[in-house]
Formats: sequence, C-alpha cells, structure tokens
Amino acid sequence: MQKDSNTNNPQNSDQAVEVIRGKLDNLYAQEPPAVEEIEEIEHHHGHMSKHQRYMHELSLSQRSLAEIQTAWHKYYSELPDKEKHEVWQEFYNERQKSKPKAKTHESPEEPTHDAAKKTRPKGATHPPDKPEDIREELLSRVSKQTSRKKHHAKALGFGLTMGVLTIFILLFSFFNERFITPFIKPSYNISGTPIITEPGTSGKAGPDPKIIIPKINLEAPVVYDEKSIEEASVQNALERGVLHYATTPNPGEVGNAVIFGHSSSNIFNSGKYKFAFLLLKSLEKDDTFILEKGGQRYVYKVYDKYVTSPKDLSVLKKNNRKATVTLITCDPPGTSTNRLIVIGEQIFPSPDNNKPSTAIATNETPQQLASNPPSLWSRLWNWL
Repeated sequence: MQKDSNTNNPQNSDQAVEVIRGKLDNLYAQEPPAVEEIEEIEHHHGHMSKHQRYMHELSLSQRSLAEIQTAWHKYYSELPDKEKHEVWQEFYNERQKSKPKAKTHESPEEPTHDAAKKTRPKGATHPPDKPEDIREELLSRVSKQTSRKKHHAKALGFGLTMGVLTIFILLFSFFNERFITPFIKPSYNISGTPIITEPGTSGKAGPDPKIIIPKINLEAPVVYDEKSIEEASVQNALERGVLHYATTPNPGEVGNAVIFGHSSSNIFNSGKYKFAFLLLKSLEKDDTFILEKGGQRYVYKVYDKYVTSPKDLSVLKKNNRKATVTLITCDPPGTSTNRLIVIGEQIFPSPDNNKPSTAIATNETPQQLASNPPSLWSRLWNWL
C-alpha cells in the first residue's frame, strides 16, 4: 500500500508542531483564577511553593478581589513558561485533592465549570479570569457605587428641598406682611377720578362715604359708625375700610379729623382693606386727597408729613389750622414700630363755612395710636 505523501512531508510535520505549540501557549497564557487559588491555599497543608506563598501573602493583604486578581495576573505573566506550567500543575494537583473521589469523573488536567463551582465558597460569584473580565467587574462596582451615591444625593436633595419648602410655607403663613408689601398695589377703582386742580369743578359726590387719593390710585370706604376707640373695636372696623376716629371732628367741621388705615396685614387676616394706606408715604407737600360724606366732597392739600412714636397721642388733638384731616398708618409697612402722619388742610369748600365739631366725648384714653392687626404668629402664641 502506498503511504500518504503528506505524512512524510517535513513541512507538514513542522506545521503540526506549531499548531500543538500554539495550543499549549494558549493553555498557559492565562493564570488560574485567583479566588480558587486562595481557597486551595487555605486548605493546603505542608510545604508551599513560592507561587503559593505569593498568593497566600496576597490573600492576607486585605486588598479587594479585583486588586488581588490584577496583582496575580502581573506576577504570572512575568514568569517563564516552565514556571507557568508549574503553577498550573500545582493548581490541578490541589484541585484533584479537594474533589470527592466518588463523585468525580473529570480529567485532572481539565476541570469543568461545574467542578469549579463546587470549590467556591457559598455565595461567591465566578471570579474574573481575564483582564477584560477584571475591568468589567471594576466598572460594574464603580457603576453600582456611583448609582448608590446618586441615590443618596437625590434623597438628600429631596429632604433639603422639602425642609426649605416647609420653612418657607411657615414663614409665609405667619409673617407674609413683612415681605409681600413691595408687591401689593392699592385699588385701581378710581382710574376715572381726575387729580383735583379746580376743586369747584371736581364733580358731584356720591352717597357713600369714602376717601380718594389720586396720587396713589386709592379709593376706599371710610367707616364712621364705630363709636369706640378700644383697640379690638378699631381693628374690627378697619376690616371694612379706613376708620374715622370717633373722638375727632367729621369732615366739614371745625377741628382736626383723624383717619386710620392699615399699611399692611397678613393676607390670611379678615378684611379687604389690609393695604389701604400702603403707599401713603408717597404723598408730599401740596398733594391733594378727597373725603366724601353725606353727598358732599371735601378736598384737602397736604402741608405736613412725618414719622412719630405710637405713644404720640398729640396727633389726635386740634392743631393751629381751622379744618384739617390727619391720615395715620403704621411705618414701616409690615410692622407696628412707628406711625406715619400725613396732615392736609381743607381747601374746598372754604373752611369758613364749617360747622362746630360733633366729636364724641369719652372718658376712654388710648394707650397708643391704633396699629396693624395682630399677626397669625402672635394670635397663635396667645392661643397657646
């Protein structure tokens, strides 16, 4: 029989040798898994090789699994081929010793995936055998840590946001009169009322008592039916408009009529005229304002403006002019610290025809000038 010419071909023999050599190189190119090496060393008794001692030292270094695998890979890759073979032989020998003899049929040289799983501790995951696997594990850990940090940051941010929102709601509820006054504008109902230049041609007054201040675009009812000057009664009356103080003359009478109005109040308090005199401080000398009562219109020109203490009761008394009106409100708006006083002298009709004062005589003496209403906080504090 003629032999196959390919069998005796030296070139084909060399190729076969190279194929086998390549397979061997691939077999020993990667080191044994670090986690299984560590476990086998823990069960190892007797003399250790230098490779086993190195892995033993790594296992005691308190590094992470990924760091141990990286160090083990670097150590292994720098070994000569002969020592790499020794590492694998030690690995297979230790694996063979640890297997139950009655349950194993695999070749000691080629441990299967199932056999490797049996040697791992309970709950352990399959170790990364290659550098790319180590990188994947590291990326996975970093991703989990980043996700955990983001979750914590979101939870912290949510908590802080809710805390700030709660504080803002409480502050706004109890103290909004302090910081919303710059955004409040009085009524614009009087847009059709001209600024008085010729008082005698200013038009006919309506039946309802009111105050009109063209410069600050204000029109509000004036309450004349409150006869008490006690603070509680004054505050109740101020919910219906600005208040004529009962112990002072009425418009069209001789003397100094006094009218109180709020410059600010908590928006949750009762009443529609909480900001009636908010812009009263805008009035200057020679500005005019109007009072309407009993179908008659009375025009006043401002001649004085100043800030005084709440205890200054002299503003309620008659001054050195025949017929005047004193407008009073709290200053600065949102507080009851001081009182803003604006005084106007009657210029129409002529005060020479004014009647004598019909002010109510009383034995009541106020302790101070009327103030802004109690805040929600002060009401809650008094209730508690």
